[in-house]
Amino acid sequence: MATRFSGIELGPPIEVFALQKAYVDDTFENKVNLAVGAYRTSEGKPWVLPVVQKVEQSLAQDKSQNHEYLPVLGLDAFSKAATSMLLGANSSAITENRAIGIQTLSGTGALRVAAEFLSRILHYDTFYYSTPTWENHKLVFMNGGFKKGCEYRYWDAKKRGIDLEGMLADLKNAPENAVIILHACAHNPTGCDPTLEQWAKIADVIAEKRLFPLFDSAYQGFASGDLDRDAAAVRMFADRGIEFICTQSFAKNFGLYNERVGNMAIVFNDPKQIVEVKSQITLIIRGMYSNPPNHGARIVSTVLNNSELYEQWRDHIRTMSDRIKKMRSGLYERLVKLGTPGNWEHIVNQIGMFSYTGLNEKQVEHLVKNYHIYLLRSGRINMCGLNEHNVDYVAKAIDDAANQF
Repeated sequence: MATRFSGIELGPPIEVFALQKAYVDDTFENKVNLAVGAYRTSEGKPWVLPVVQKVEQSLAQDKSQNHEYLPVLGLDAFSKAATSMLLGANSSAITENRAIGIQTLSGTGALRVAAEFLSRILHYDTFYYSTPTWENHKLVFMNGGFKKGCEYRYWDAKKRGIDLEGMLADLKNAPENAVIILHACAHNPTGCDPTLEQWAKIADVIAEKRLFPLFDSAYQGFASGDLDRDAAAVRMFADRGIEFICTQSFAKNFGLYNERVGNMAIVFNDPKQIVEVKSQITLIIRGMYSNPPNHGARIVSTVLNNSELYEQWRDHIRTMSDRIKKMRSGLYERLVKLGTPGNWEHIVNQIGMFSYTGLNEKQVEHLVKNYHIYLLRSGRINMCGLNEHNVDYVAKAIDDAANQF
């Protein structure tokens, strides 16, 4: 019988999900998962934040709650609180009503809506992403209507840090109105962030060349444990009068991975343009997914708008951040003690969930095949996958790989 679905090529697997499946299927007792981008406790388990549990129990008992549709642009109390958390309550962009927030399907959904708005409404056709970057950036923007994706230099493999001069040179050569994807904090996958002085130089070039910055903020508070510190770059751009979009995810800092809680914050210089912009984004979302889910946004909104719950949550993100820092130090100290070839200081100098270890593909393959330690081909590891029970095992395995290859 004839079929219309013949001749379709098999799409390549998504590496991180393929590794997750391989890890789950692996029966080796001491297997370690350093691939998946999610927080794990010292016992290697997912963590439902206690404040989230408290709010969920409260919502379950609230007879006023229902399952009606949210507006197309989402829960207003959530978006306002999320935007305030990002920019700071005293930001002139907020006090002058020059900033708006729009609820989206987590950070990825915000990126997709932003990409379609920038390409179809503002007619921008070129975007730049760092080398390396989160692998989904290019796919989302090309699917969102952009014609040309370009790279800007970021990671210096020799010094295992940022290639600032290369980055600035590439931005200077970018065409006017090119969209520049920037990681607000805890750069994925390298864990290397610019200093505030370096951010100022980046902002100078973006303003001078009339480029459009798009911040991807997936780890505010989760990276350093300090909400203000992790938003410093975004706030610098706002204070300098640079218009931008920032996509926010609450997957990591609230542990709400599968609830898809996101916000798209937009900062304007002229608030008179807000009505038209919101009308166009409304149509984009209407034709994409119609409206966002309620549950996760309601949890985040409840926490951010209640001072007592807010302080409890801030304590939770410090707990997560501190555990990651402890694992960075633990792995580094063990590699130094073992005399592992190479310099490993970048592990403690990096920030956030991920570390770009510098391990090459042969070393990664050796870890996967011989030690059942799962990590990306790039050498990126999730520090949350380490704990007191496996960090010695992982360090010895890395030492073996570094000595062999």
